[in-house]
This record gives sequence, C-alpha cells and structure tokens, in this order.
Amino acid sequence: MDTFITVSGLSEAEYTEKRSRFIATLSHTETEEAAAAFIAEMRSKYWDARHNCFAYSVENGRLKRFSDDSEPHGTAGRPILDVIEGAGITDCTVVVTRYFGGVLLGTGGLVRAYSSAAKGAVMSAQRVRMTPCTVYVSRCGYSERDRLLKLIGDCGGTVESIDYAAALKVTYFLETAAAADFTGKLRDIFSARIEAEIKEVKMLPVKI
Repeated sequence: MDTFITVSGLSEAEYTEKRSRFIATLSHTETEEAAAAFIAEMRSKYWDARHNCFAYSVENGRLKRFSDDSEPHGTAGRPILDVIEGAGITDCTVVVTRYFGGVLLGTGGLVRAYSSAAKGAVMSAQRVRMTPCTVYVSRCGYSERDRLLKLIGDCGGTVESIDYAAALKVTYFLETAAAADFTGKLRDIFSARIEAEIKEVKMLPVKI
C-alpha cells in the first residue's frame, strides 16, 4: 500500500470574471462511481447554471477524467485537472459551475477563470495523507484510561471509539510504521497488563 495525499470532506471557492461567476466545489472521492455521484449532485444543485465543468483523479491517480461541458475545447476540464495534479492530490473531484455574466471571456479568460476557481477550492481544503495504518483494540480499567489515551496520542495515534460497557474497550489506529515502537511502550508502561489486539490493517487519513 502506497502513501498518497488527498483531501477530506468538501471545500468551495468562488471566482468572478466580467460578471461571470465560477463556483468550484471539491470533494473527496475514491472511485469513479463516487466521482460520478458527486458530479450529478452538483449538476442538480446548480441546475440553472450554463456549465458544470469537472475533473477528477481517483483510485490513487490511476483513473483521471475531465469535461468542458460545452465550453470551448481545452478551456475548462483540462485546466481543472491541471490544478489537481499540480497540487499533488488524488482521490478527489472538482466541479466548477459557471453562471454566465453576459460577456464573452475568450479562451485565455476561460482558462484563467476555471483554474483560479479550482485553485481556491484546493487551497481551502483539508489535506490528509492516506497511509497504511494498523487498527488496534485495547481493554483497560477506568484508572488506566487517561494514561492509555495519552500514550496513543504521544505516538501519533487516533482514537476511533471508546466502549464504556463493562471494561473499557478503546479502538484506535496508528501508522503501521510506528506500530512496533507503540506496542513496546505499551508493554513497558503497563507491565504487559494491557494488550494491543490487531483488528485490521488499512489505508486511513492522517492530517498533514
């Protein structure tokens, strides 16, 4: 599993050029199906707009598509994709919606406007690093909770959930590369009373 950079959630930016409004919306999408669903959602939301141009890079950059949506060839979709690639991110889709302002912008003006709107959405997005992580489950007493949570945090881990039924059950994950160091410290601090049971290993987002 290779590490790569993507974004979490949604971000939006707006750019105006000679009274034409360009609204860029970016979303985390891992598959072509997710990208298509997001594009359809934006077309429905902005149903009255003249153009909903888009570009996406999914499946860790293995699949890329773009559309000018009736704008002159090469003035919208490709510039949006260039912004995505230039930012070094993948598994995302950007839709730029245009409300025509009555003034023709020319090819250069269109490229600049679509690029600027897309850049705004990318810059305002929360970037995360998708990296191989090990998900653990540990059980502990209430008196050991705070020390366990502090150790997880100090080792760069993220707590997913805490089940307070019976004994405490903490589900958390750490980057797999840091797993050996964490389990060693866990054993030393708690004298092997608390174990880190491996639940699964998968790609998860780590904030940059």
